Amino acid sequence: MKRLQDKTIIITGGTKGIGRSLITECLNQGANVIFGGRDKIAGENILNNHRENSKNLVFVESDLKYLSDCKKLFDTAKDKFGTVDGFVNYAGITPIASIIDCNEETYDEVMDINIKSAFFCVQQAVKCMQKVGGGSIVLVGSAHSWSGQKDRAPYAISKGALFTMFEHISHNYAVEKIRCNFITMGWTPTDGEIALRAKEGMSKEQLLKLGASILPMGRMLTTEDHLPAFIYLLSDESSMVTGSNIRVTAGEYI
Repeated sequence: MKRLQDKTIIITGGTKGIGRSLITECLNQGANVIFGGRDKIAGENILNNHRENSKNLVFVESDLKYLSDCKKLFDTAKDKFGTVDGFVNYAGITPIASIIDCNEETYDEVMDINIKSAFFCVQQAVKCMQKVGGGSIVLVGSAHSWSGQKDRAPYAISKGALFTMFEHISHNYAVEKIRCNFITMGWTPTDGEIALRAKEGMSKEQLLKLGASILPMGRMLTTEDHLPAFIYLLSDESSMVTGSNIRVTAGEYI
């Protein structure tokens, strides 16, 4: 039996990085998947790459700064598959900015995408799961969540707020069989991270070498390192697990 057989999973930020790989793994495990993202071309490419799963995969072009787009994701899932069993909040941005040099535009964008959109997507997820007797919510955090490096101030603060949201949901909705868990993701050479470092004049090879020299376990993480944690938390194997923080960080603490 596939571990997510016939479950309906919503993934935000699914057109990039680990979110994109998670789509494939959820489909492989038997799930119906609705994924959102701002990049329409990337979304359509993912659909084309999974034509054999066309009945089980839906892309919703969405900018989650707008609450109507948060709702659209969940309405699409209900209309297409009748229910929502799992929600993964992967969407997020990581600009370089310290307390000293962060401007209002950068701050607002980080908080809109990393916190506001997560809050209102979780709101929709809880409402859906209340109607079907429970479900699994997975929020994606960072090793920056507890203080963060000096040049990641708004990002770190947003992830700290996300951690509080995870604890709030897990403490208050377990009685309704709605589980909420947190995956602390480590330093991974995603498309966004590579692009960010390229702006600093660093190649992917240099990035990997730097990561290997800093991370205690000797290498940067890969997409595949994170997937087992997601599948476990979305599956019935973790039916009594809520309020847990799974660290996939290669031993990194910031």
